[in-house]
Order: sequence, then structure tokens, then C-alpha cells
Amino acid sequence: MPYKRKEKSKKPWLAQVKINNKYVRKSFATKKEAVEWEVEQNNRVISLTPTTSLGEWAIRYLDFAEVKFVSTTYQEKKSAFKFFFSGIDKDLSVVELTAGTVLRHLQNQSVTRSGYAANKDRKNLVAAWNWGIKYLQLPKENPCLVERFPEERQPRYVPPERDFWKVYEVAWTTQDATMLLGYLHLAARRSELYRLKWEDVDFPGVKVRLYTRKTKDGSWESSWLPLTEDLFDALVTQKKKRKSDEWVFPDPETLQPFTTRLHWMKNLCRRAKVKHFGLHAIRHLSASILAREGVAMIDIQTILRHKNLSTTEKYIRRIESVRPALRLLPKVKNHLATTWDNDLSQGK
Repeated sequence: MPYKRKEKSKKPWLAQVKINNKYVRKSFATKKEAVEWEVEQNNRVISLTPTTSLGEWAIRYLDFAEVKFVSTTYQEKKSAFKFFFSGIDKDLSVVELTAGTVLRHLQNQSVTRSGYAANKDRKNLVAAWNWGIKYLQLPKENPCLVERFPEERQPRYVPPERDFWKVYEVAWTTQDATMLLGYLHLAARRSELYRLKWEDVDFPGVKVRLYTRKTKDGSWESSWLPLTEDLFDALVTQKKKRKSDEWVFPDPETLQPFTTRLHWMKNLCRRAKVKHFGLHAIRHLSASILAREGVAMIDIQTILRHKNLSTTEKYIRRIESVRPALRLLPKVKNHLATTWDNDLSQGK
């Protein structure tokens, strides 16, 4: 409550509120003004200083993310918080987190890991805070929205086609070989074949249905793709030898879908004696082969199931498409011939 100071003053009434363990005071001419100011400030403190800790914020957001996003995206967000709390106290109140603290943390990550890793963590922390603003009444000024860091990203390694077939030939089981062929002939994402069900394989229609979660609201979306003759035959054989009536490519030990296959491709590449490449690189390889064979970009977009053509174009190496244009540039021999003709006309 405000109190009146003994000394004479034009503003004798002193109001005070406690914010973050510090008192903030202000003088007023009347008690009514002082009371109103205290009420206003206390209401502001209540709205801007929730008791939520950083740890609680992280738990609540990750619970939401586990349902909303696919496993890989969820794990990425979980990893971002793991690194975040390696240097920041999770018991700290959300109102005590400053942009400077976040910047120092991410700067350290850019040095110890990479600028790309720091920017990826930044993206996930910004998204988590924005979610907290909406659902946990976090302060509206996002402290995670700091400057990005320089990146030195290497282009994804896409193997030559011969290396893929070397890996295919050394696959340990028929299921593994069929799975690899599926990644090449469907340009499939890793998880799309992990969760492929027999009900998604239409043998009479010679097509397969792939599910993805690359949608804004996190809902599942399906697309049908035609089966190539080789993949059709491989899946027929796979069904005859199936170990699961539900999943096309189950984990042999659990008969449930794979969630990850640690070191699978690394071991296969080592066995085939080729440079290591991952499953997503096979998707890029499929796109490159299609482009090389002159398939229209719009058809490649359909096969890759991209929403935007610009995304498809990023998958395709554009060297061949610009080669005819570069041929239009002046040639050295033409320049020398022109110079020689000029010299003759000038009597040189």
C-alpha cells in the first residue's frame, strides 16, 4: 500500500511494487493516484512474470511436439533443449531469460559445434517460445530471436549410380535389398518406407501409397506412386516371405516399424567399399537420374511430392540445364580471330 512521507513535497504519496525481487517506487500527489498505479503495476507483473520455469516450458512444448511432429523433428527439438540446458539453469524463471543469455549460449554452440547447428537450435527455440507466448503466457518479446550465425555447409554428397548398386549387391537380406530399391525407385523419404503397410501396396493397380507429415498443421498426407516392374517383382517376393502381415519392412527382432537404423548405411557402404552416403542421398540420386534422362521438372516434382517446384529444383543439379546458355558466351578462338583480322586491316 502507498504511504505518505513526513517531509513536505508536492508529491508526498509514495507507491511501490516488487518486480524480480527489486522494489520500484514512484511519487504521487494523491493517495488515489498512488493506489491506482500500484494496482496497474501489480497486474502487469502478474501478466509478465509467470512462475513457469524454463524446464517446465521445455517439457510442455516437447509434449506438444511429440504429438504434432514426426519423430525426427521431435528428436531435433529435444536435442536443442538438451544443449540449451547444458549451460542454462532449467529452474530459471522464463521472465529471467534474456536475449544476451541466449546469444552467449548459441555463440558457444557455433564455436563448439557449428554455425549451422547453432542456427538450427535457434530456429527450434524461437518456435518453442512463440508457442509458449500463445499457450503459457510467456513474455511476448522473444529472447531467442537473436542474430543468426555464419554457416559453412558442405553440399550433400550424392553418390554415383554405380556406388548405389554396389551397396545394393552387398545387402545382408532380401528385405534390405528391396528396401534400398524402394528408396531409389520411389525417391522415398526414410520414414515413408519405415511405416509402409501392406494395405498401402496395391498390387492389382501396380501402385503404392506413401504417407508424409510435411504439412503445416502436422497432419498426415498420402500420395500414390506407380510401381516400377523391378520394385513390383521385389515386393511380390517380399510378401511371400513376409514376417509381418501389417508392415512391409518390419524390424526383424520386434516385427514393428523401424524408428531408426543406426549405422546401417555406413556398414553397407563400408562393406561395398564405397564412400558413405545416407538414405536421403538416394532420394537426391533418384532426382538427378530423372533430370539426366530428360524427365520434365513438373513430373519430378510429382514423384518427389514437393509442394513447391523451387524445392524440387534444389534437388536437381542445374549444371546441365545452364550448359547451353554458357555456350553462348564469346569463345577465345573467335576473339583471337577478330584481333588477328583487325591487325591485318591496320597493317600490323
